[in-house]
Amino acid sequence: MTDQDDLLPIGLEDALPERAAAITRAMRAVLDTMDSHGYDRVRPPLIEFEHSLGGRMQGVATRRMVRFTDPDSLRTLALRGDMTVQVGRIAATGLATAPRPLRLCYAGEVALLRADQLDPARQRLQMGAELIGSDAVAAASEAVLLAIASLEAAGLADISVDFTLPDLVDVLADGAFPLDPSAREAVRRELDTKDAGGLAAAGGHDYLPLLYATGPFSEAADKLKALDAGGELASRIEGLEAIVERIGSRARITLDPTERHGFEYQSWFGFTIYAAGARNAIGRGGTYTIRGSDEAATGFSLYAEPLLEALGSAEGAPRDTLFLPTDHDPSVAARLRAIGWRTVAAIDDGNDALALGCTHRLDGSEPVAL
Repeated sequence: MTDQDDLLPIGLEDALPERAAAITRAMRAVLDTMDSHGYDRVRPPLIEFEHSLGGRMQGVATRRMVRFTDPDSLRTLALRGDMTVQVGRIAATGLATAPRPLRLCYAGEVALLRADQLDPARQRLQMGAELIGSDAVAAASEAVLLAIASLEAAGLADISVDFTLPDLVDVLADGAFPLDPSAREAVRRELDTKDAGGLAAAGGHDYLPLLYATGPFSEAADKLKALDAGGELASRIEGLEAIVERIGSRARITLDPTERHGFEYQSWFGFTIYAAGARNAIGRGGTYTIRGSDEAATGFSLYAEPLLEALGSAEGAPRDTLFLPTDHDPSVAARLRAIGWRTVAAIDDGNDALALGCTHRLDGSEPVAL
């Protein structure tokens, strides 16, 4: 019988054995791929000073963090809501003198006081990689390709990537389509909502074509080029085309140049990763600047929940498990585990191999299928 106190808060849940195993397999595949590309893993703490977590990246909302007072320092602490900011702190402090570009990866739980309507989870496994010291096209290409390779290693094949230009309004407002600083936020807001009437009323009539420069990359890029009469976006569009060329046929590429959701601290380039079978985005990334050190960086984050959703039935593939009777030879069991067998040892003669989820039974020195 479940007691009221046994219930979990909204947005939190237990990962039972099958799901926990699937999460572990996906995390291992992702981290192994990042390691194979030269990214060293770091393990920042779960809790930091709130000011540090909120001060390294513009747009990080500390109000969504779980906060409390440190009994030692009496300062406000917070559970991390995004590990990217912690990697930025590590790069700017403990690894400040390390050669650049610095390649770091990570995996760990993050927690939020409040989730959003699109994703109600308040605790998530975040995995990612950061290339510190560059936000050039080559760095952006490496980030996108590594994200794709990591998902492929985890078992995904049907991947799509949506590009965006987070600083698009500022670039155009400073050049071809001047905007008063006080009007820029209103224009951004109306572009976010795709409201043509609201955009015109906000003084953004020149920005109306941006609402239609979306879709498959080639078509959307051509519309963006036609809009870019003054040439302010030329280098950015060329950069996007170079990234697309490197990706080739490994993913479908789309472009939504005004998308800002999830790109609060990105600079010239951002991308969102989707896969068939997942309702929400699997990850996001892009270029940014680490506040405090003002160092350019490029990276991405992936989340386990939509990744497992996209994997579907593949995540629950049963493993061969060998039942060891009470009189088994431990040296034989050790040899079989060394070559990859998973074993379950009987505690007494009444244990049922099938009920314990075993697929084989040890008979002497050899596994026999049940």
